[in-house]
Parts: sequence; C-alpha cells; structure tokens
Amino acid sequence: MTGSWNDFNDAKQNANLIPKGTLARVRLTIRPGGFDDESQGWIGGYATRGVTGSVYLNAEYTVLEGPYAKRKVFSMIGLYSAKGPEWANMGRSLVRGILNSARGLSDKDNSPQAQQARRISGFVDLDGVEFVARIDVGADTNGDEKNDIRSAVTPDHKEYAALMGGGAPAYPAHAQPTYTPAPVQPPQQPAYASQAPQQAAPAPAVGVRPTWAK
Repeated sequence: MTGSWNDFNDAKQNANLIPKGTLARVRLTIRPGGFDDESQGWIGGYATRGVTGSVYLNAEYTVLEGPYAKRKVFSMIGLYSAKGPEWANMGRSLVRGILNSARGLSDKDNSPQAQQARRISGFVDLDGVEFVARIDVGADTNGDEKNDIRSAVTPDHKEYAALMGGGAPAYPAHAQPTYTPAPVQPPQQPAYASQAPQQAAPAPAVGVRPTWAK
C-alpha cells in the first residue's frame, strides 16, 4: 500500500537498491582502462589508472538469475594506492574469493590443485567469470547509496550449490586452464609510485572509491 502523499517519513530511500546481504550468481565483466604494468602482471589493458594515481579494475557485475536478474552492480577492484597497501590487499582478497567461488573451492583448501586454481595468467581470466556474490550497499563518489560487491560465496556456504545451479562454468571460454603459470614472484613497488601523477583516464562516475584511494 502506498503511503500518505502528505507525509513522506515512511518513504523508502533508493528503492532501486538490491537489499544488502542478497546472494546472487553474477558474471564479472572488466571494462578496460588501458593501463598496463608488466612488472605487476597487469597486462592486456584491463587495469585503469585514476587521476590520483590509484590503479584498479573497473568491474561490472550482471546478476544472472533470481528476482534481480539482469540488474548490474558497478564497483572497483583495487590494485594499487599510493596511500598504502590496504586497497590492494582488499582487491586481492576479493579476487581470491571470486576464484574460490567460480572454481568450486573451499577457502580452507590448500591442496596443490586448489593453489593451481587460484593462479591466473592475467586479468583476462577474470573477465566473464561467473560466481556467487554477496551484494552489499556502499556509497558513490557523491555520497549516495549504491550497490557494491566486496565478497564472494564459496562452496562452504549452504546456499552455494543451489545458487550455482550445478552447471556453472568454472572458467570463461577464453580462460580454460591449459597454461602453466609462471613462478609466483613477490609483489614489487610500482616504478610510478614515486613519480608525479600522470594524466590518466578519469574514474567512472558510478564507482565506489574508498577514502584511502582518493
């Protein structure tokens, strides 16, 4: 029932938001930003460098099934911030969760097979991957509420199997695990970290930017 047209205290704020905590199967699409750094393994033009010098993946998640099917969530996956490692660590944690969810791995599984499955040849392996996401609510650059995705649901969750449907591809078609990953090297400080910021593509208007990445 619609509320009173004289009293708007009970009106819902941003009714278009997907409720916080919703679990949904989504497909990740990376919108290329054209920034590469081979020393970090950032190749293929997938990364974006913002005007402040922060580097991230410009992520678009499409809900595949359920009451919110075809809805899209826009977010960032942090790769680098001059203000410290926190944003990059959050980004790495999210990607680990995405791989666990997409490839049917428990986060506690440290077998050689699981470790192999958590390695990628590049961001191309993430583009198009399907997984179960926990949808959150954050704020955009204007402070308005928007949906966000900060974590993935793994097979340990009781609803995972039903949400994945048992037939979800573990890998996008272009990212079948036929490659032999190179030995993992310790992350290096990007060479541009100490340089003056260069002109770069502006950050997307809808993205969420943590305070430490501004």
